Amino acid sequence: MCFIRTAEPLEYHRSFLKENCRPDGRELGEFRPTTLNIGSIGTADGSAMVKIGNTTVICGIKAELSAPPSDAPDKGYIVPNVDLPPLCSSRFRPGPPGEQAQAASQFIADVIDGSKIIKKEDLCIEKSKLCWVLYCDIMCLDYDGNVLDACIITLLAALKNTQIPKVTINKETDLAEVDIEHKRHLQINKHPVSSSFAVFDDTVLIVDPTAEEESLATSVITAVVDEDDQLCAFHKPGGSSLSAEKLQDCITRSVTRHREVGKLIDKVLESTKASK
Repeated sequence: MCFIRTAEPLEYHRSFLKENCRPDGRELGEFRPTTLNIGSIGTADGSAMVKIGNTTVICGIKAELSAPPSDAPDKGYIVPNVDLPPLCSSRFRPGPPGEQAQAASQFIADVIDGSKIIKKEDLCIEKSKLCWVLYCDIMCLDYDGNVLDACIITLLAALKNTQIPKVTINKETDLAEVDIEHKRHLQINKHPVSSSFAVFDDTVLIVDPTAEEESLATSVITAVVDEDDQLCAFHKPGGSSLSAEKLQDCITRSVTRHREVGKLIDKVLESTKASK
């Protein structure tokens, strides 16, 4: 069987799909076990680490002061960056960010803007003078497919864990004064959660694909919904077309997944508060 998997991986997977199961024993619509740890990086203003099956992603958030953008003087910045280093998989090479990492960073930026997870106006301290910049550094530690779902979960959990100090501008000196004794949590307005799918032979839909399943699929899709069941973002980089029925199936499954992840984040946050 191992020889068939190496020599004819697609046929190997098809033999399982015909029986409505997958090589790792999951059903077609079954997500891998998901675990979450919040506050994993002591030096960050907020952090979280998520593990979906064998895919592990960590996010650290650093808040810094800056001047607001000239074209939006009443807003702050949220700057996401996804890193897929060689240590997480042999498929990634040393050097500048590859195409997949750049696409992931752009996708996260689109989700932040599309979902309005944080109102950028809430990051402004004084119009045209001072605002917060949230640097969201997301690194994959182990890559086994479905990295986008892991990135979104760890970003949301890290943002909910983030605290920023009280900052005022001294009217006499016009300088910022930071009160680290008084910190507040960020105002999280929406809770986007993504669900990724792979399509085999243009017809069979599976959730939470592994790296091997992603490489064999005819297309990979990621749908992001919020707590109001609204579609915030949809990512389908090429591949075969998707019927309206299949698309609706993806969104319906994403809504169910959102509730599961929401409960997980709330449970871990509660246990974190209780242990303090």
